[in-house]
Amino acid sequence: MSEFPFQPLTEQARKNFRNLYFDIAWFGILVGSTASFLGIYATRLGASSFHIGLLSALPAIVNLIVTLPAGRWLEGRPLIWASFWSSVWQRLGYLAFIPLPILFIAPVQIFIILGIIFLMSIPGTILPISFNAVFAEIVPPSWLAYVVGRRNALSAICLSVVAYLSGVILDRADFPYNYQAVFLIGAVGALMSSVHVGKLRRDSEPVPPIEHPIKDLLVGGFFRFFTDFCRVPRYLSPRQEGKPLVRFDLLRGPFGLFMASYFFFYTFQFAPFPLLPPYFVHDLGLSDGQISLGTAIFHFTVMAVSLRLGWISARLGHRRVLVWGGILFGFYPVLIYLARGAELYWVASLFGGMIWALLAGGLINRLMERVPVSDRPAHMALHNMALNLGILAGSLLGPLLGDWLGMRNAILSTAFMRVIAGFMFLLWG
Repeated sequence: MSEFPFQPLTEQARKNFRNLYFDIAWFGILVGSTASFLGIYATRLGASSFHIGLLSALPAIVNLIVTLPAGRWLEGRPLIWASFWSSVWQRLGYLAFIPLPILFIAPVQIFIILGIIFLMSIPGTILPISFNAVFAEIVPPSWLAYVVGRRNALSAICLSVVAYLSGVILDRADFPYNYQAVFLIGAVGALMSSVHVGKLRRDSEPVPPIEHPIKDLLVGGFFRFFTDFCRVPRYLSPRQEGKPLVRFDLLRGPFGLFMASYFFFYTFQFAPFPLLPPYFVHDLGLSDGQISLGTAIFHFTVMAVSLRLGWISARLGHRRVLVWGGILFGFYPVLIYLARGAELYWVASLFGGMIWALLAGGLINRLMERVPVSDRPAHMALHNMALNLGILAGSLLGPLLGDWLGMRNAILSTAFMRVIAGFMFLLWG
């Protein structure tokens, strides 16, 4: 690593980097297997769009309840210890999915899956807060972008490859043993990721504090391949200088409208999610292999476009990237609505990956432009609330639209909602 003009690394820092890379690689394996196909499996068991929505809604509910108590509980505790054990307790849930297909009938499995997700969300709320604080502490500031970039690339590659291979397994093996194999792959990835989190160590030479962290969103209960864009620095504790973390007075000014635009975006972003697995399985008749190829295309495209995000943002500015990304985001549901088979679904995955790469960067970069460094924790707490309330609202709105309009028309309606969210960014972003 000596060829890079960054501050010199200690041997412990190099070991930490290797463990951070292995951590995210194994986590990509988890996301490419169990996390990508749990909703599809539940759909094949007979789960409704409401049940699928709960897969996202339950972690959001737990996050809203647990985040602040978890932050207070973490104060004064060893962060690496907290990260390791919270990850272990959360990842044990993935082991529980493996025997489900042979132990319970389909209707019972659906409710057990939801119960497991709920229980996993409790340590899953502590994990991002503690892990991201560890990340900010052990990675020198001058190496931050380098490490995050490599982690994002490793995550996307492992996720895409494993998603495709999982689809091959699901198509070639008999049901439900095919899903048991995929769940086993995910469980191994989850636990191995925890092993490498547990190997992280503080350097004997302390890392200088990060005065202006780029991406320090307070997020919990969200997949960690999103939280690589959304880190929490160590100083982002539940209280700062005796002030409460949640300050609703900040919503009275322009920041309130700004957060409203984010809330509506997150709501409309998640609204189609509960509809897509039933639509793919029942309406389009896609096989698991065809769905997995679309997943692989989406995430590989995200990685490819993300490599050019800095150049795009430099030319257009963070606000324009956010606005145009939000408006164009509506075309993914339109393409899904027009699809009659796998081909247009794959095109939608390609296009959706391109737009999500822009949005993932635009959402964070624009937020950092609008949040004052001097009062970052309180503003980030409000964003965390907007995020999780949006996940909750969208996860419940989608099934309601499906019951009211029918599956296809509901998906089309979410396209218009996403375009409206883009124009809200234009007005208030």
